[in-house]
Amino acid sequence: MASATSRGTRTPTVAQLRAFAAVAEHRHFREAAAATGTSQPALSGAVAALEEALGAQLIERTTRKVIVTPLGERVAEHAHRVLGALQALTEEVEAARRPFTGPLHLGVIPTVAPYLLPTVLRLVRDRYPELELHVHEERTPSLLEGLAAGRLDVLLLALPAGGSAPTRDIPLYDEDFVLVTPPGHPLAGRIDAPRDVLLDLDVLLLEEGHCLRDQTLDICREVGADPAPASGRGYPHGSTTRAAGLSTLVQLVAGGLGVTLLPATALDVEAGRTDRLAAVRFAAPAPGRRIGLATRPGSARSAEYDRFAASLREVLAELPVRIVC
Repeated sequence: MASATSRGTRTPTVAQLRAFAAVAEHRHFREAAAATGTSQPALSGAVAALEEALGAQLIERTTRKVIVTPLGERVAEHAHRVLGALQALTEEVEAARRPFTGPLHLGVIPTVAPYLLPTVLRLVRDRYPELELHVHEERTPSLLEGLAAGRLDVLLLALPAGGSAPTRDIPLYDEDFVLVTPPGHPLAGRIDAPRDVLLDLDVLLLEEGHCLRDQTLDICREVGADPAPASGRGYPHGSTTRAAGLSTLVQLVAGGLGVTLLPATALDVEAGRTDRLAAVRFAAPAPGRRIGLATRPGSARSAEYDRFAASLREVLAELPVRIVC
């Protein structure tokens, strides 16, 4: 039942909003009635009841067509948002009652997506056929914003996730970083290089916004390399030459512009495209990163995400990583 407000109007019902949204979309009562599966008189009555509840005219009725008033256009926009939110609510509840069904919006960082997605997609196809997976490849700040806003359900990224809003982090694996150089480089092929070799190298970086860029900077700073161009040390090319993705980064290395750090999961894909690259392994403990899932704390699907993480650990164990439980 519609409730009274301080202005004398009444709160619209869902049925009224749904009827009006259909009329605003089709601009025709008969077509709107067919689209919503209701009779034309019932649809017309619901729209009239909405106008009475709001105390405003939303449409102009003529013998040939329906004209939506300027206020009606704005009300239609609100109606679509409300109906969309209700649909999302029902999908959330249904997903909680029946795990691994319905839509799941997965955000993935660019330095993970090309190397893990084939494995992740196979897992979803084979084990969770009723799960409607939607993949969003974005940089970490955008992913965290999407998670906080509810646009994304779960993230696959480097941990800790960080960001201003709290997250529930679920670790999956640790992986080493590998130094990639031109084949004729003095370090090419070494398997025990100390971290301080970075002091005398031009380390190329990704653009700002990539967590891998920040991780590379942290590793260089740990050994005393200075990222400032004026220092004359560290990685002068890294201060001025930046790439949007790892594929471009390794091509710059192959062209002799410097060296770079790659996650172990990316090495075969990126370095295997050319014979103008060589890999350098660091002495233990090698620098690296932790990859995992991040979700909203208290999500109704938390148990589902835990099971999903357990399944991911099983299939990711075949990659050059160390599984973390």
